[in-house]
Amino acid sequence: MKYTTDSLRPKLDLFLQPVIQHARFDLSYLLISPDNPHPEVENPEVQVKFSGEDVDLLLANRAELLLALEHLAMEAMRLPAEDHSLISFDANDYRLLRVEELRMSAMAAAEKVKRTRTPFHFNPMTSRERRVIHLALRDEKDLRSESIGVGPARAVVIVPAGMPTPPAPPAPPAGFRGPGTGGGGFRGWSGRSDRPPGREGRPPRDSRDRGRR
Repeated sequence: MKYTTDSLRPKLDLFLQPVIQHARFDLSYLLISPDNPHPEVENPEVQVKFSGEDVDLLLANRAELLLALEHLAMEAMRLPAEDHSLISFDANDYRLLRVEELRMSAMAAAEKVKRTRTPFHFNPMTSRERRVIHLALRDEKDLRSESIGVGPARAVVIVPAGMPTPPAPPAPPAGFRGPGTGGGGFRGWSGRSDRPPGREGRPPRDSRDRGRR
């Protein structure tokens, strides 16, 4: 095993604790060695599980902030790109539920392609999510799945067997933030607030906690 909870904790704490404190998030996290129900899709050695009042912020917009934190943590810890899949951030079992959602979407899209003989384009996804689609369809004889496009616009297309691969969609326009909702995945972090309705007026953490000491 390349990484353990003990070996990773000091570096991860150095990044996450200041972020959580300065953003005034009500979050805590636990490092565990997970049981992986889908090792062919994701098989991390260490999982960072978040809990707390602000978990809903992490999971908004298909876990945009959760995945952004994961990506930034990998960069801050200077982990080589090939090791990124060995560390996984999660909350409320989002990763497991997302795998199941993608598998169902893949099977529904496959049936549509078989019926219409028309290629089906998914919205852009992360490489991990594209892998779920490819694995879900690996035993299909009447169609194939391929990844097309580059960078944040890279996506999966399902094509009837024997049909040429359709061209990749046009390059994203300036200001494009990555995979959109519907395709899921990391869309990039713009710094804007994604707090659910009713929470925008919540007072700052220090004013709420004043008097509790």
